[in-house]
Amino acid sequence: MAFLSFLVLLAIAYMLWRIMDQLPDVVFRLSEIQRDIAELRRNQQSSGEGGSGY
Repeated sequence: MAFLSFLVLLAIAYMLWRIMDQLPDVVFRLSEIQRDIAELRRNQQSSGEGGSGY
């Protein structure tokens, strides 16, 4: 039973290591998405000032 628990602990540690390894890329991509969304909103607001707003 202790060996099985050790294997489960190793699997969890490996998964956490893989997630933490990819975290900087995920944060960078999220910031790029937020920047793109803000740019789209600015474009919609500037083009929608004279129209119906859509």
